[in-house]
Amino acid sequence: MTALGRIRLLREYACGPEGGLFYADEVLGIDGYVTMQARRLATLAGVQQPFAKAQLLLQELCGWQLDDETIRRLTHATAKEASVRRPQRRDAQRFAAASGEIEVPIDAGKVNTLDGWRDVKIALFSKRETGEAATPAQWDQRELPAPTIRTVIAAIEDAATFGERLRAEAARLGTLMAAALSVLGDGAEWIWNLTEEVFPQADCVLDAYHAIEHISDTAKAIWDVGTEATNTQVEAGRMALLTDGKRGLERWLGTAFATVPENRSTDPLLSLAAYFAKHPTRLGYAARLAAGQSIGSGAVEGAVKQLINLRLKRTGARWRAEHVGPLVELIALSDTPEWAEFWTAV
Repeated sequence: MTALGRIRLLREYACGPEGGLFYADEVLGIDGYVTMQARRLATLAGVQQPFAKAQLLLQELCGWQLDDETIRRLTHATAKEASVRRPQRRDAQRFAAASGEIEVPIDAGKVNTLDGWRDVKIALFSKRETGEAATPAQWDQRELPAPTIRTVIAAIEDAATFGERLRAEAARLGTLMAAALSVLGDGAEWIWNLTEEVFPQADCVLDAYHAIEHISDTAKAIWDVGTEATNTQVEAGRMALLTDGKRGLERWLGTAFATVPENRSTDPLLSLAAYFAKHPTRLGYAARLAAGQSIGSGAVEGAVKQLINLRLKRTGARWRAEHVGPLVELIALSDTPEWAEFWTAV
């Protein structure tokens, strides 16, 4: 589409009665004008769909012939602006007033960049009210209340730099020194190193699903997949871990060692013991179940799937590393009350 065509299109469809014209050449590098409403619609389409599909979507819903390159530039420019304006967002006040306990699940996903596949570190700051008390046997049957509020930070950067980002967001939300705060994550060492630096007072929780998966994989390696012996060991190890944490797991390991067949190596059990030895204070599942608290980092894993995998991991898609974090945060923003406020304040 030519620049002249863009000008004609945007004047015809985007120059509505709202006013507030946005100079496209400041963001797009093209001539013409885009109203805030047009920019908002194009950006929303761009965060929800691949830019080529966003072009078709706007054509079907609005009759616009807005090309995918323009949508791409608008979306990334908006993501950058939203990132810069993050300190001024009013969700910090809403976060302070929201009910529930503070949870900060942390994880990472993979995105294909111009420099190859890179890790996108992501953290959720949320508040969640406690659910009903549960026993270890009910660990995977209960339904916890949905978060009352959440905000997301994400970036492709080293752990130390992401730690600074994590600290800044915690300070913005007033959670840096919060007494009742839980950090949840898998076994990745960088997560727990950052937690010790930023939230030394936090109640740390190794994701129960990852922990139990390690027990299951270990049992399968020794007693084979699908056998009665494997099922028995997995059940025993799971209940020992969920009931009595580190001590329960150590008791089960002792019993498991004694039952390993003579022709099988005990190395998988030794590796499992070494894995859990890194997390001795992060296995308090029984107390959290009884208190109606989370024992898994499923919220951030779900965010990785929704914010990263569904939008950024499309076939053939490759991204500039500096665009990924702001775009992930903008996708998260589009599903919150702050989305409307962002455009009101532009």
